Amino acid sequence: QVQLVESGGGLVQAGGSLRLSCAASGRTVSNYTMGWFRQAPGKEREFVAAIRWSRPSTDYSDSVKGRFTISRDNAKNTVYLQMNSLKPKDTAVYYCAAVRYGSIWYSESYDYWGQGTQVSVSS
Repeated sequence: QVQLVESGGGLVQAGGSLRLSCAASGRTVSNYTMGWFRQAPGKEREFVAAIRWSRPSTDYSDSVKGRFTISRDNAKNTVYLQMNSLKPKDTAVYYCAAVRYGSIWYSESYDYWGQGTQVSVSS
């Protein structure tokens, strides 16, 4: 089993930056694909970014590409999401997820989820 705990969320003004962390425990996730999703109030959960273990390679949604960067530190069993040039539309609860195999773009593919961390961007 894998337990995931997100941290680093908070309140920031538009144009600012935040760095989210996802600490995994229970087992190493160095050979897992790790993803970040977000969900705004009243909206569906949305894919944000993912990093594969095999190369590694990364993927981003069009809405965050060029502003967000996903990375991982396997020695710390931790995944990060660096968020720059934040916009009010980025306001959401951000979730970390993990899967050994599966399609990275769909939430139903992931086996493990964190509790989420709130990111609020003011205008």
